[in-house]
Amino acid sequence: MSTDTDIVIAGGGMVGGTLAALIASQCPGNPPRIRVIEPFPFDASKHHDNPSFDQRSTALALSAMHVLSQAKLWRDVEKRACVIDSIHVSDRGHFGSMLMRADEEQLPALGYVVENRFLGQAIMAGQQQWPGVQWQTGKVSAAQVGRDHVTLEVDGSTLTTRLLVVADGARSALREQLGVRVEHTDYEQMAVIANIAIEKPHEGRAFERFTDQGPMAMLPLPDAEGWHRSALVWTLPPEEAASVLAMPDEAFLEKLQQRFGHRLGRLLKVGERASYPLSRSHACEQVRPRVAIVGNAAHALHPVAGQGFNLALRDAAVLAECIAQAWRDGDPGSLPALQAYLDAQLADQYRTADFSEGITRIFTMRHPLASRLRGIGLLALDVLPILKKHFVRETTGIGRHHPEWKMRSQKPKGKSA
Repeated sequence: MSTDTDIVIAGGGMVGGTLAALIASQCPGNPPRIRVIEPFPFDASKHHDNPSFDQRSTALALSAMHVLSQAKLWRDVEKRACVIDSIHVSDRGHFGSMLMRADEEQLPALGYVVENRFLGQAIMAGQQQWPGVQWQTGKVSAAQVGRDHVTLEVDGSTLTTRLLVVADGARSALREQLGVRVEHTDYEQMAVIANIAIEKPHEGRAFERFTDQGPMAMLPLPDAEGWHRSALVWTLPPEEAASVLAMPDEAFLEKLQQRFGHRLGRLLKVGERASYPLSRSHACEQVRPRVAIVGNAAHALHPVAGQGFNLALRDAAVLAECIAQAWRDGDPGSLPALQAYLDAQLADQYRTADFSEGITRIFTMRHPLASRLRGIGLLALDVLPILKKHFVRETTGIGRHHPEWKMRSQKPKGKSA
């Protein structure tokens, strides 16, 4: 049947926007009609109004850089990105640490860090440059799936499409309306986030520090207004998170300094602070005829290893390939095409989720024997090249379905301090 559009992506955040560009990039001569529906209007001067683009920063793996390059989005993201040249991993109060270096692994970088507001702006603007991609401000409140189309309710009106992609976040109302069951684990922790001005240049080094209350990360950011900066992700029990959020800036910095140490010199200034709860979730059904669920609506991970968004982009890259082929074959919403995507990505999803959760569980065990074993493990990773290489492959995402990603990766021009 004739439909209003070929593909609707419900949710124009970082994953939905990238997916739209990826699909269009796969069909340069005859693109499908793609409509991205997002409750928040796109305005380059007000991109921060979209909650997808909050105060957080995102660590982009090499695999993510390749995906964004394929979608012709990386050039603008690159302007605001800071290279991760090395990562220092330590266990507070215990022996053993590990240092991963990009040059030792013969990689251009271990990853990149960019603030969500700039990442979101680049994705939102970039995906609309592709022929066939249309932005619509609104909310998809309901979906009725038929044999050859989906009927959507959008702000009181109806819209028909051949494929619906649900990308409206971890608390997806549309996923719930479709009756998709979600497995959910509450970690009973909060992530406190803020940008921190630091005394010493970070020189492209990220820090992952495990403590008795949970992991903390300091990720390198580009300098701004004369300040050296790092992005903080500090995992705490809910009551402790509420306490540090309520502290005056000086007391907050003093407590953070005591927990993190002096590897970056004195911590001089803290920006706006925020927090969000940590959990793991997995949609038990990610594809149906004419429906695919992606991004945080499909799976959400603990942020300790920075893998959630990177996994979502790998999903988007493979899904775009399958949809594009199905479009060329005549039906972008066919179940065989969507099932081919899930078959290709399910192992990556489980492996990445287990890797992230495994690190969290190992480093939150407080038994003295566990502490000694962690120290030995960190030392082994630091001195045994084969183990370190495997760990680097997990964190960078290289070799996941697309081994050529390693070869295509290039550093951003004008490396940030």
